Amino acid sequence: MCQSSEKARKGFTLVELAVVIVIIGVLAAFGVPRFLKSVERSKAAESFNYLSAVRDAQERYIAKEGIYASATSLLDITQSNPKYFTVGTVSSSVGSNGESTWSLQLSRDSATSSYGAYTVQFNQDGFDNNVSNSSISADISPMGGN
Repeated sequence: MCQSSEKARKGFTLVELAVVIVIIGVLAAFGVPRFLKSVERSKAAESFNYLSAVRDAQERYIAKEGIYASATSLLDITQSNPKYFTVGTVSSSVGSNGESTWSLQLSRDSATSSYGAYTVQFNQDGFDNNVSNSSISADISPMGGN
């Protein structure tokens, strides 16, 4: 009996492997940036949570004292500093009309590969668009660019 010249092939050809690698590369090209954006958004949300807690504590402080606190140590919260942000100093003042104001800014500790350094600022009215939007991208802002 003569053996057939056609043997049963096992395995993949180089072309088949190249096609699979190209498909994985295309999927990664779309998936990795979305993943990085999601990670950075969660880190930015940490700053918003911290600043929201400070804002709530400031509202309680002004209800008791009549003016906003000039330092976070005066507030009735025990909250650790954010992991990915540097906390600035509280800026509080009383305007000529007698209205008390405050602001606090957090700065991203290190620039990311995609977004660079940015800051997030809150004041007595909440998220400060005027300062923060110039430095935080709308696609990673937990406020959705508002």
